[in-house]
Amino acid sequence: MLDTLRRETLQALRPPQKIALSDWCEANVHLPSSLSSQPGRMRLWPHQRAIADSIGDPTVERVSVLKSVRVGYSQLLTAAIGHYAANDPASILVVLPADADSRTFMTGNLEPVFAESPALRSVVSSDPKGRDIMLERRFPGGSLALVSARSPRNLRGRTARVLFLDEVDAFEIDVRGEGDPVMLAERRTLSYGDRKIVMGSTPVDEATSRICRAYGASDQRVYEVPCPACGTFTELAWGMIEWEADRPETAAFRCPHCDALVPAMEKPGMVAKGHWRATRPEVVGHHGYRLNALVSLLPNAAWGKLAAEFLVAKRSTETLKTFVNTLLGEPWRDQSDGLDEGALASRAEPFGLDAIPPEVLVVTAGCDVQDDRVEITTTGWTKDGDALVLAHEVVWGEPGRTETWAEVDDLLKRSWRHPGGGLLRVDAAIVDSGSGGHTDAVYGFCKPRTGRRVFAGKGVAGFQRKAVEPSKARDIRLMLVGVDTIKNEIVNRLQAGRTVRFADALSDTWFEQLAGERRIVRHVRGHPVRAFERIPGRRVEALDCLVYAFAARRLVSLDLERREDEVATPTLPARKASLVRSAWLDGR
Repeated sequence: MLDTLRRETLQALRPPQKIALSDWCEANVHLPSSLSSQPGRMRLWPHQRAIADSIGDPTVERVSVLKSVRVGYSQLLTAAIGHYAANDPASILVVLPADADSRTFMTGNLEPVFAESPALRSVVSSDPKGRDIMLERRFPGGSLALVSARSPRNLRGRTARVLFLDEVDAFEIDVRGEGDPVMLAERRTLSYGDRKIVMGSTPVDEATSRICRAYGASDQRVYEVPCPACGTFTELAWGMIEWEADRPETAAFRCPHCDALVPAMEKPGMVAKGHWRATRPEVVGHHGYRLNALVSLLPNAAWGKLAAEFLVAKRSTETLKTFVNTLLGEPWRDQSDGLDEGALASRAEPFGLDAIPPEVLVVTAGCDVQDDRVEITTTGWTKDGDALVLAHEVVWGEPGRTETWAEVDDLLKRSWRHPGGGLLRVDAAIVDSGSGGHTDAVYGFCKPRTGRRVFAGKGVAGFQRKAVEPSKARDIRLMLVGVDTIKNEIVNRLQAGRTVRFADALSDTWFEQLAGERRIVRHVRGHPVRAFERIPGRRVEALDCLVYAFAARRLVSLDLERREDEVATPTLPARKASLVRSAWLDGR
């Protein structure tokens, strides 16, 4: 109540704010050299001005920005926070994916800009009563707090009139069982009739994208630029960019209306004359903006630069997805939910452990432990990151028996002759310890073999998890494997059909198990969540082993150029130790 009265009093004493936020930013915000290639007074690009004015417009409750990188959104967000602190004081809450993001935004964006801008330099001060002075600031009539979306406690104890949510597609779906962090944050604004909610993010997956849903509920504005040849306005899309074969620097815009080929030198003029068009003008109070790097005027967003990055990114599904998300500002669309084991089996090739292809430079293994056996998938890796499934073997025996693990150890200690003449060995292996009640047996086997990179592993669910990271357990080197993350990578690779190859010795049963799960979207507390579910009647040991083999590859850090030289050199026979007789033994 006191903050509200203080804010209303200050607003009454100040003259009405008639200047648009875009004009205020250019007049008062200064960018340091650490944030901008053109330091000094802020100069907004044409496509940024309308977004800024929507953020500053009191008649607009929500602003949703579906964006790529390289469009200046972080600088715009920083300037908008400065505007509210200086001109329209309020309680401001900024929610980012993790604590590290909050600290980076405070020290890398807010503090440098506020220190560089005379109008903002003395606006905020540290809060001596704050729980984290690093991430909290006070100013007359309001406050600023930066918090992580990962902790419900950060969101529970606060109220805010102005809410900024950044990179919402990186937020966790359900924060420690307390619900969606976006909904938790928005609840903190309900007591304000004049609240402002600004959400921005690069999209990730179409089925679960928060920013795509938010943009879909808005008036869905698109930025259109005129063709210099015919004058027709068009939203730039990647399919309109083309270049000569093997010459990405020649990238140009092909007008879909008049078929004219517009060179890149025309881009600045096209963007300067562009405008935003609301495709759903009937929606009131919620402005939505869709923006990609094709209209960015940064040098590293030139069409030729983007074309060169695309040629590199398209080599694998993972890098292509990153390009689509971060530079085109588009969500990734999965091709299908399941895999066809017959189609996968038809791609088998004549190689294996007895005939390792010359492009294989690294070997990893993934082990799945069952009540009566241990299954092992051995996988080779190329310099370009392609995975070649070389073999799948089964060691029969109870995990509680020493003889079982002795045979597993023998398989993991093998070496194979590389076609270049050198030797290959298993560079890393992960053994599943998380199911079947065999944890102690797995720990006992792996602990004395960590020097050979043989680790116990435990699968953890969640598409936002890291592929592999060490546990904080003190008594064992346990690797936490993001099974959903790696399964998603495997499915994407298999659907692309290029970066996973199979030995012809793999059985039909192995391929059935590899395709034993399908990717689905289910709703949890009303929100779509991606998940993998087992197809009824299927076993999935092959898939589990391959997941751990993929995770083990992340644990191998070596110079692949040097490894190429090593496998191209036949191993020299070990020299016999020479015996040097001591004169003392001879009694001399």
